[in-house]
Amino acid sequence: MELRRFSFGTIEVDGTTYDHDLVIDAGRVRKRSKGPSKKLRERYGHTPLSTGEDIPWDCDTLVVGTGASGSLPVTDDVVREAERRGVRLVMVPTAEAIERLEHPKTRTNAILHLTC
Repeated sequence: MELRRFSFGTIEVDGTTYDHDLVIDAGRVRKRSKGPSKKLRERYGHTPLSTGEDIPWDCDTLVVGTGASGSLPVTDDVVREAERRGVRLVMVPTAEAIERLEHPKTRTNAILHLTC
């Protein structure tokens, strides 16, 4: 999988440009469905990543790209669920997340926030 040309709000994956948050699950790309987390927006000041979303847990490592400036909140329940499942959770700004996805050392999935 080739991730290129990330800039605030857009990313190119395998030649296709996306302008929304992405989930990468076993090499397949889909849009992140934030709906279940929107009810938490007021508490976090931003729609966080929560376990209400369809998180791609079938992996050894889950990389969460927290946005251009690293502002995406990740709820404690996501951290606890990763721990319960034995999934290594890596939460870093999206540019760094992309670098980590270039040469994964384990079965790795990702959620990439493209703004803030």
